[in-house]
Amino acid sequence: MAETTHGWEQTDLLGLGLPSAPAVTVSVEVEASGLGPEETATDQPSPHEMDAYEEEPPLDEAPSNRRNQVPVSLPGFARPLARSSPRLLERLLILDTETTALQPQQGECIEVGAVLFHVPGRAVLTQVSFLLPCNTNGAEAINGIPAAVSQLEQPWQEALNCFLAMVTVADGILAHNAAFDRQWFGHGALPALDKPWICSMEDICWPAERHLRPNPSVRDLALAYGVPVWAAHRALTDCTYLVQVLQRCDGLEDLLLAAQEPRRLYRAQLAYSQRHHAKAAGFRWNDPVPGAWSKRLSEREVTTLPFPVNPVLSA
Repeated sequence: MAETTHGWEQTDLLGLGLPSAPAVTVSVEVEASGLGPEETATDQPSPHEMDAYEEEPPLDEAPSNRRNQVPVSLPGFARPLARSSPRLLERLLILDTETTALQPQQGECIEVGAVLFHVPGRAVLTQVSFLLPCNTNGAEAINGIPAAVSQLEQPWQEALNCFLAMVTVADGILAHNAAFDRQWFGHGALPALDKPWICSMEDICWPAERHLRPNPSVRDLALAYGVPVWAAHRALTDCTYLVQVLQRCDGLEDLLLAAQEPRRLYRAQLAYSQRHHAKAAGFRWNDPVPGAWSKRLSEREVTTLPFPVNPVLSA
């Protein structure tokens, strides 16, 4: 997800001979998640890696009452979900999307890539990638997919059925910046996916010896694990990077179990002069809570913070 590509490549579809999958239950849980940060200061914002931070006010304009803004009204953000104890997800569906805009209200999903990954065996079971026909692509400069190419004859319906069959047998779904990818399911040809979701950007606490910044990009994650980065901004390519990271990850099962802990949104309670502590801990400024540093955390993660936080109460 580092460099912008301007060419187009069609990934071979695997498993298209499978029979049509049974209908997938169409229900979805809405969780509070933000978008991921940019990879470098010079990268163009993309649907997957848009820097959701807004500029902080100058020091002399720092408001004095930000720490007292609890509770706040956040329409559209759900209360913490009651979940049973985490269990190991043996078959993980790693997916990625390419889209024509940042939100379903503004555009469409133009590409889906997915890999069914067996966690105990560190093995790829099935993979598929397909384009969805679109009339325009406002993000062509980012993902390199011309709308005209998406309209060429191809068996995308059969590929979608293969994808849904993979969803059916998967124990859970993993995506990088899952909040972005998840929002496209339940719109157009893509049904909502009633499976547990894990965000490899926010929910997994990657080992400190990898020297990753909070909320790392796919590119940074791949490089930290010695995975060569040879292309970016195509759905199946990004899935392949994540697969190779998981294959090289010691203690993967423990990381996935911790990533499934229930989370809720918290606001950092820090003096303005101490805001760098929130940033270092992966909190985001102004997203999704206006005028605050916030992050989704489990109760266990809250106890490890070196500064106080307050839960953000939804309306």
